[in-house]
Amino acid sequence: MPRSFDEYLDRAALPDTVTDADLDALRQEIVRDVTATLMFGARPAPEGCHPTALDRAEAALTALSTELIHSTDAAGYLARIADAPADADGALHFGCVLNLAQEPDSALWWWQFAAGAGNATAAYCLHLLHLLRGELRDADHWVHQALDLDSDIHPAPAAPWPAPRPERPAVALRRAVERLKVEELAGVPFHHPDHRLADQIEELTDAC
Repeated sequence: MPRSFDEYLDRAALPDTVTDADLDALRQEIVRDVTATLMFGARPAPEGCHPTALDRAEAALTALSTELIHSTDAAGYLARIADAPADADGALHFGCVLNLAQEPDSALWWWQFAAGAGNATAAYCLHLLHLLRGELRDADHWVHQALDLDSDIHPAPAAPWPAPRPERPAVALRRAVERLKVEELAGVPFHHPDHRLADQIEELTDAC
């Protein structure tokens, strides 16, 4: 049995027309698939459907974000972060709202804050976000952070393959996020939570 990805590739029967770039791409796909399987239990897709590790990471992150903002405590957490930006649970949930509204860079900032404050679920969200971007070193860092904080980790629902998703987020949720105060920090948008979002979250998540 091959001991490394390089040995696996060396033993593979590849035609002479395959370029170095093709080999690099294949190596990366193997790394991503193995990482996905080890980290969140990806299983083979049905016949005729072959999602990539990127697809599985995106499906898992969307499922986890959706589950968290549908929780009965979501409105309370969002109200707390509006009053006290140092609240880690509020930062986690606000990051999930931003992620579902297709603001991943802003979500990343809030998840980094929450993870730095000891929230394992936020660290796991960062792992999935970096994994779906193909940033394997960062993904590995954050999954180890999540495991170090596993007493608080909130596992994502099983997502063996991604279900079809809409081309755009729920319009109401997107508009609610667009209304928020936004600053630019180091070239990245930084959204500020407010009480109006907390008051509306139950209604907004009905479409998610």
